[in-house]
Amino acid sequence: MGQFLADYGLFLLKVITIVAAIAAVMLIAAMAGRKASHEGLEVENLNKKMKSLADTLLDAVSNKEQRKQALKARKKEEKAESKSPSTKPRSFVIDFKGDLKASAVPSLREEVSAILDVVADGDDVIVRLENHGGVVHEHGLAASQLARIRDREIPLRVCVDKVAASGGYLMACVASRVYAAPFAILGSIGVLAQIPNFNRMLDSHGVDFEQVTAGKYKRTVTMFGKNTDEDRAKLKEELEDVHTLFKAAVGKYRPGLDLEKVATGEHWYGTRALALGLADEIKTSDQLLKELAADRDLYQVTYNIKKPLQKRLMSNIDALLEKADAAGWRRRFESRLPR
Repeated sequence: MGQFLADYGLFLLKVITIVAAIAAVMLIAAMAGRKASHEGLEVENLNKKMKSLADTLLDAVSNKEQRKQALKARKKEEKAESKSPSTKPRSFVIDFKGDLKASAVPSLREEVSAILDVVADGDDVIVRLENHGGVVHEHGLAASQLARIRDREIPLRVCVDKVAASGGYLMACVASRVYAAPFAILGSIGVLAQIPNFNRMLDSHGVDFEQVTAGKYKRTVTMFGKNTDEDRAKLKEELEDVHTLFKAAVGKYRPGLDLEKVATGEHWYGTRALALGLADEIKTSDQLLKELAADRDLYQVTYNIKKPLQKRLMSNIDALLEKADAAGWRRRFESRLPR
């Protein structure tokens, strides 16, 4: 027992040292970014941004006469635009980068609310989505924010350049139309619970674990106590119930899907996802925006929330966990590539 406590104490000291080192790095990063942190809505005209980038490149590769002509044409175009406001329909662009806790939801709800207050006939909303999934209720709330757009009968396009899996696909399926890059990951319509159990280790060292509850199912499967078949069966029942709700949500917005075929927890890459009906078109967000820029005014809408230092630190830690999760997806992908 004494050796166990000594080993455990050494292990705990190592853990504390690592956590302290990570916290110190996060603190420095958070302090450095404090001044740049501010709260409020930002709107960027993406048409102008695209033109500016093109002008910069043109200026670098053109001769003096060509630059002069281009500048003259641009001034003429800007003058015409200033005299007569644009009558083009508008596309409002939102970026959503998910994590395990869908921590971008507070920004998303403000962005959606702002758009719904100004949207007009002919306008639509485009969401560039990157989300591996995570906590059920958090991602359910994120999907509900996008549902507010559909409930107003406003066209909603979701672009998946990298991944929309599990809770991420719960968000993506709300769209009127889903665009996926050729190797984007979609699907994973399933529910997972992974819980380590240390009961045998504690028992072998003479450590008792006591857990007192009120309510038969207040706690079923536990990390430290002895789990029974009844506990496992109850947890399985709860997971199946969530899976049923997940399938119902997907089926509501994509009624043509064969849920028995796609709601298995598997994920697919863009072209396969298209064949299964999880996506509507193979196209990157860059391609889509470039095509739309000719006939529509594109505005990127971003709501920045100023976070206190503690939350910024926790966000950085969550980002590390998200990277670890992304690495897991990457390893799965690489394991399928020919060597």
